[in-house]
Amino acid sequence: MPRKFFYRFSRIDRLISMKATGKPSELAAKLEISESTLYEFLGLMKELGAPIKWDGNRNSYVYEPEGRMRIKFQKNK
Repeated sequence: MPRKFFYRFSRIDRLISMKATGKPSELAAKLEISESTLYEFLGLMKELGAPIKWDGNRNSYVYEPEGRMRIKFQKNK
């Protein structure tokens, strides 16, 4: 996968954690992707277990409960 995928994935995660995504169109513009691609990212994150919700009061996606996404290598024990 290209580096941009991981960059965008981690940026979406960071902005959701900060409760600072803005509306979907704004978040897509920040990431320089289409809204449909943004929804693909959000769908993938949800498939991976991210509890992403829309908070209309904050105008932002949020994690409920709060947390972070991690992509990392884990050594077998």
